[in-house]
Amino acid sequence: MADKIYNVLFLCTGNSARSVMAEAILNVLGKDRFKAFSAGSSPSGHVQPMAKELAEAIGYDTSQVRSKNWDEFAAEGAPEMDIVITVCDNAAGEACPIWLGHPALAHWGVADPVAATGDEAARRHAYTAAFATLRRRVELLLSLPLESLDRLAAQTKLREIGKVEAG
Repeated sequence: MADKIYNVLFLCTGNSARSVMAEAILNVLGKDRFKAFSAGSSPSGHVQPMAKELAEAIGYDTSQVRSKNWDEFAAEGAPEMDIVITVCDNAAGEACPIWLGHPALAHWGVADPVAATGDEAARRHAYTAAFATLRRRVELLLSLPLESLDRLAAQTKLREIGKVEAG
């Protein structure tokens, strides 16, 4: 199964920053093994400019990026997910839909950069900190031998990754 492409869905409430950045990072760094998507339980309807800027900085084509509802990925005909990861601070307690194929589930809580206050430098710092944490976690995901792990073992490893901070 070394040629398998793993579908990964990053979920967040608004699907405007953290989940979009995670999608971009995994699609760029894991392009040969992964196809990442993002969605939200209550999508904001737009992608935050700083999130889009950081995604573009690593070479991600953001022309098709949009804030969308997770229902798109639970509908018939949607790509079957191998992994579903929530990235919100509060998403761990949200009721998630039942995913076809029983993907590995994990929570990678990241502070919401959209909620950052202060001047542009302070807000930019919040975005770059969230991006760095997500990138570190994606790098750890890329190091997993998923083809040799069953769903429960993969889920355990993915949950451990959710405790890792950048740095």
